[in-house]
Amino acid sequence: MKYKGQCHCGDIQFEFEDSNLEALQCNCSICIRKNAIMSKSTYSPEQFSLLSGKQNLSTYRWGDKDVNHYFCRSCGIYPFHDTTYEPGTFRVNLGCVENIDSRSLTTLQFDGKNAL
Repeated sequence: MKYKGQCHCGDIQFEFEDSNLEALQCNCSICIRKNAIMSKSTYSPEQFSLLSGKQNLSTYRWGDKDVNHYFCRSCGIYPFHDTTYEPGTFRVNLGCVENIDSRSLTTLQFDGKNAL
């Protein structure tokens, strides 16, 4: 199934394909503060497309600098991220996806706080 998403102001728009949408929530310091519910799957360039807003994306990297947290420069919303070890393979903030109630999905808890 193809899903569409965007940041709050609509400057950043993207789409991705997933046949079995599942959710993940991490407890590391940045994810706790963002309170985002993410896609459990990561999406390859064949599954994920940035439709608009590349010029308005900014990146935040914390700690080990492994994760590129992308956010909209206008509204500050965090729609997706990739990692330095899998660049271009994205995990999506399900709160930014149209017609998805991210809080109603069964959510896997990931212990990023204690991950090595």
